[in-house]
Amino acid sequence: MSAVPSLERLSTASSGNALELRGVSRLFGALAALSDVTLSVRPGERRAVLGSNGAGKTTLFNCVTGDFSPSSGVIRFFGEDVTAFPPHERIRRGLRRTYQISSLFAGLTVIDNVYLACRGVSRNRFSLRRPSRDDTLQHAAESLVDAVHLTAVKDRLVGELAYGQQRQLEIALALSGAPRFILFDEPAAGLSPTERQDLVRILTSLPTHIGYIIIEHDMDVALRVVESVTMMHNGRIFKEGRPDEIESDPEVQELYLGGGHG
Repeated sequence: MSAVPSLERLSTASSGNALELRGVSRLFGALAALSDVTLSVRPGERRAVLGSNGAGKTTLFNCVTGDFSPSSGVIRFFGEDVTAFPPHERIRRGLRRTYQISSLFAGLTVIDNVYLACRGVSRNRFSLRRPSRDDTLQHAAESLVDAVHLTAVKDRLVGELAYGQQRQLEIALALSGAPRFILFDEPAAGLSPTERQDLVRILTSLPTHIGYIIIEHDMDVALRVVESVTMMHNGRIFKEGRPDEIESDPEVQELYLGGGHG
């Protein structure tokens, strides 16, 4: 594990990456929320981006998804420069994201929420025809509901679900339409210990070709579901390494874990 030399990473970034940021900065007036961030994630790789509040994690996600435009730098998705693309074009190319604040249809059932998500990224999304029993999107929705352990409540209204079940449903929505890469924004926030264990099982059982980045304050969850970790501080990449390296690093413990994380 090492601190990140930005110039070296700029020269060695590979076009074969799923996600690649090169020298990305984002300014809000005089405030630099991101400063010269260079990051590469391989296809199928699972990575955590960790750091204290204000480290720049959510701004990083917003730049990747197109919710914010970077003030400088380049963002590539599977080799294609998407820096200037709007969010819907990045979604069309297989990028998905969950949010800290739920955006579900509370008055619809679980299965209907997932079906609509599958329909929304399909070629027939504007069709007014009702789904038939052999509708492939209906079958896809059923599979996604099962993948996030919600089959037993698939016909319940989302507004009646427990909070943890709603967070599981958000993962199902992110999986709709065969994504190639997912950004998980604080998926364990507000979950009970049992629900967090279920979340870990869901994330570790995702198809291996789907890579993801997870932002998470719960280190115990984050370090169990990834193979690499990027630490951020004050809008910059501070360190990178394997989960065990990050967990045992004295500087990381002092800055983020209070020296007491075992």
